[in-house]
Parts: sequence; C-alpha cells; structure tokens
Amino acid sequence: MYAGTATASVAAAALLGAGTFLMSNTGAPVTDATAAGHTVTVARAVTAGHTAASTGGGIRTAGAPAPARTRDPLVISHRGASAYAPENTLAAVDRADALGFDWVENDVQLTKDGVLVVIHDTDLKRTTDAETVFPGRAPWAVKDFTAAEIARLDAGSWFGARYTGTRVPTLRQYLERIGHNRQNLLLEIKSPEIYPGIERATLRVLRQEGWLDRSHVRDHLVIQSFGANSLRKVHKERPDVVTGLLGTPAVADLPSYAEFTDEINPAYTSVSGKYVAAVHALKGPHDKRLRVNAWTVNNRAHALRVAGYGVDGIISNAPDVVRKATATRAAVEARRAVR
Repeated sequence: MYAGTATASVAAAALLGAGTFLMSNTGAPVTDATAAGHTVTVARAVTAGHTAASTGGGIRTAGAPAPARTRDPLVISHRGASAYAPENTLAAVDRADALGFDWVENDVQLTKDGVLVVIHDTDLKRTTDAETVFPGRAPWAVKDFTAAEIARLDAGSWFGARYTGTRVPTLRQYLERIGHNRQNLLLEIKSPEIYPGIERATLRVLRQEGWLDRSHVRDHLVIQSFGANSLRKVHKERPDVVTGLLGTPAVADLPSYAEFTDEINPAYTSVSGKYVAAVHALKGPHDKRLRVNAWTVNNRAHALRVAGYGVDGIISNAPDVVRKATATRAAVEARRAVR
C-alpha cells in the first residue's frame, strides 16, 4: 500500500535482507523533548501487503496475530520536519526531504473564500503575525480571512529569524512541492465541523493536482481526521482512498470504524500493545489489516516504547530521532532472532 522511508543499520540490513515497512488526535497534539543534529543513512523501501481471513458475524478479522516485529515502523514527519523548520510550511517539507523522509503529515483548513490552506491551529495567532498585520480582527480565525490576506502573513519568524518571510502555503502549493520532492502525504482534514464541504473541496484539489490517480491512491496518499463523519464522507465519495481515524476509540467500537477507515491513529500516550493487537485483529474497507500510526513521538525512549507495541508507523516532529532509535531496536531484534 505505501511507499515509505526507513533506516536500518548495516547489521540489520544484512540480517533482514530487503525489508518491508508499514505505514496521527484525541485532543491537542502531544509533544515532548526533541533532539537534533543526528547523522542519518537513508534506505527506501515499499511496504508489503498482508494476508487476511474472515470470520462470521459480518466482522472482518485479520487472522492469526502477526509475528514479533523485526522491522522498523514507518516514520512520518509531523507537519513536515517541524522540530527543525516552521510547521506545515514548504521549508518543513524540504527539511523532511533533506533528512530522507518520504512521508509528511499536514493539516488542511478552508479560508473565507474557500481556498484550502495548510495550517494546524484554527486561528492564526501562534504561527503567524496576523495580530500585527490585522489588528482588530480578533480572534484571527482562519475561516475569517481570505487566501490573499493569509498569503501576506509571516509564518516563519515565530520559529526563528532565518525563516522570516515564510508563508502559509495553499494546499495546491504544498502538493506541488511534495510532488517535486517525490514525497507522500498523510493529509489531515482539520476541524471539519467548522468547514462545511471541506471533504469535497479537498478531494477536488487532490484530483485536479493529479493526486487521485491509481498510483497516488495506492501508494502515496492517506486522508485522516478526528471527525468520523468527515471520513465517512471521504469514503463515500472516493472509496478507493485510504483513510485514518485519529484518536483511540474503544475496542468494542473498532468494528464499526473498520467499515470506512483503514487506520486507527492514536496519541502515543493512549496506546498499548494490547490495543494495537485489537486493531490489527480487524480488516478495513479495503480488506486489509487495520494499521496503527502513533503520534507525536519525539524522543528515543518513547519511540522504543511505542515501537515495542508493534505499531505500523510513528509520527514525529523529529523523525530522524525516531528513525535512529527504532533502527537500533530492529538491529538488536534481528541479531537475537538468528542466535
């Protein structure tokens, strides 16, 4: 399903051969300490599909539990490599690319005049100079500004002087950049309850920019949201598109979500090995095992803990830190396996 990026040590590569790698909130994003300055080695791979079996009662299950993981979880750059460049900007996308990460996550919202822009908060205060440029426009909600007005804002100075003048990209601009970089997209439809029609608007732009062809839908795109109804709309419009539900729904409710979503993407603080196993026991609308991508993991200890639960992906502001931690873990497990 996914074309991803992962890294393993030379020892792990020798032991594992050609690895396959698998592929984000129940509230505000969770963050922890980040680390920078790590040297990385990049190896690109394509994920493999899973065999599955069915049971009676209308619930699709994924058959026997998967063996203990001896490969790295896919690492996804949260809002781009947002520990190192201003989040959700083209600079963050390019930073993720420079670090060797194929998958980036972003957040999409609608402007007053119906243009899709890439920004996380539903207001402009934290990551732009909207309060200075437009005094008296409180609460500076994204939905109250036109695309042209938002294009005037500085979305980089808050992060560092070197990023002064960085802009909030439109979704079209964002897609153009990640297409140029040959990256893949985990797109979050943000706060759909305040943006009627955002699902169709998103799909329309994706289609116009060539992101709903067979290749992109199969290997390069996932649409996620906290809004279950929003994902149902996406699935109804484009049942071929892979979708992910953000949050940690009760295990008893998982079968109902599996009717329209392919992933359950929880905060790392809310997940456990038992929960991951419960998700993996079900099959989604594309008749494949449900996947789990945990967010937002930014240090080695948390990366090792979450990888130990058997998650398929880890979403991180500092993806190089997570990759280094999980690659080390994979190498150790591989050595143990051949003893």
